[in-house]
Amino acid sequence: MAVVGLGRIGSVVAACLRAADAHKVLVCARRVHARLVLELPAGDVVDVSLDVKTDPAEVPVVDWVLLCTKAHETASTAPWLARLCGPATQVAVLQNGIAHVQRVASFIGPATVVPTIVYYNGERLAEDRVRLRHATASDLAVKDDAGGRAFAQLFEGTPLHVLVSPAFTTLAWRKLLLNVAANPITALTLQRQIVLRRADVRKLCLALFEEAVAVARAEGADLDEEEAGRALETLMSYPAEAGTSMYFDRLAGRPLEADALTGPIVEAGELHKIPTPLNSALLTLLRAISDASNASVRP
Repeated sequence: MAVVGLGRIGSVVAACLRAADAHKVLVCARRVHARLVLELPAGDVVDVSLDVKTDPAEVPVVDWVLLCTKAHETASTAPWLARLCGPATQVAVLQNGIAHVQRVASFIGPATVVPTIVYYNGERLAEDRVRLRHATASDLAVKDDAGGRAFAQLFEGTPLHVLVSPAFTTLAWRKLLLNVAANPITALTLQRQIVLRRADVRKLCLALFEEAVAVARAEGADLDEEEAGRALETLMSYPAEAGTSMYFDRLAGRPLEADALTGPIVEAGELHKIPTPLNSALLTLLRAISDASNASVRP
């Protein structure tokens, strides 16, 4: 298999799979990393060697691709995907958002997409060191179909638990709910999730959830009127010291995933004529920050 992207999500996946040593794992990244250290929640430390490729011409067609880049970086992986994917390849998309199939379909030829929800929190401590935090009882979730079940089997014997669920669409929207509050707020305030404990911020989170739930129900998710409150409870259960992907991206001056997280809420709201003023306001601010980051990284 090939893990494409060695950020926080990809580093955890690569280290867990290499530690289990049940599969041949290639890592596709910009830079060579000979080793990777993974800190586990119980305090154990895993140190693994990596087979890293930095040139798409060096990789063969594989059985599995685990796409672990940020959603807005998908197009940049096209040279890798073109080399890695064949008719029997399955591409697990470990990215935020809900449009996994649409996002990668044009880059993978005859390969099959396996949409995947990521729940765990990975924090980059150094170039060669990452920390895993379990955010919920399950670290990943997939559809209860052949592709999803095969994906779950890949992680047997690893620290990552995969939930196989027939209610994947609802789970995907539930995950998006948490992202549209935690990610934007931590990025905009430049604070970790402790900021979500403020009473005024909790009130804002609840209002963001209520807008998103209305949109999600219109899109076919099986969410009831109590979903916003439950989402807030879940958000409050996360470690206060944990960051979010958007928070870490802003600290590093990288572009933000606003269009993959908040964007679907606003777009679906417009489609179904459901007002989303708070999410729209956050999207505007996040895009402004992201555009400035894009400008700063241009040669």
